[in-house]
Amino acid sequence: MADCGVQELQADVRTKAGKGGSRAIRRSGLVPAVIYGNNQLPIMIALKSNEVTRLLGRGTFLSQVFDIDLEGKKFRALTREVQFEPVRDRPIHVDFQLIGDDGKIRVMVPVDVINEDKSPGIKRGGVLNLVRREVEVFCPANNIPEKLVVDLDGVDIGTSVHISSVEMAAGVSATITDRDFTVLTVAGSSASKSDENLEEDVK
Repeated sequence: MADCGVQELQADVRTKAGKGGSRAIRRSGLVPAVIYGNNQLPIMIALKSNEVTRLLGRGTFLSQVFDIDLEGKKFRALTREVQFEPVRDRPIHVDFQLIGDDGKIRVMVPVDVINEDKSPGIKRGGVLNLVRREVEVFCPANNIPEKLVVDLDGVDIGTSVHISSVEMAAGVSATITDRDFTVLTVAGSSASKSDENLEEDVK
């Protein structure tokens, strides 16, 4: 029995890949789709076009968790992307991402840097080096973070911000756990280094 908030979605096995196979599927009133994730091989499926259109009309398709029924075998997955035909704006392909047994998925989340104007290092001519523009995380399928915020307030030249310093919501964690990797650094530019040397000489 499906959990509350999880909708069942019927799918057919898709045997032909490539543009030719996809066109043939669309001509038969179906939308080609794929289920991927959890380190498994992608599963090619086909959905009824009118059902996809109906779900899109509800406005929640891209945040909906489905139990995809593929010939009796269920795959719990989250809609990740829908491609549309440019002219008629009809769905032509759907990507689903598998949800793990713990209810979590792996996603890439962009890093958002704030308060650069409050960083002493930046004010003194330091250079912001964004080592990772995105970070892969485990997170609940129903609570995917839009971004990971790094606050530069008070950050000086020579500072490295590691993933352990980045605040994450409950249930969200980096997929890399064997090291405290660097997200960004504030390094000294040649001009700021010259100023520092001058200050040292004055002292």
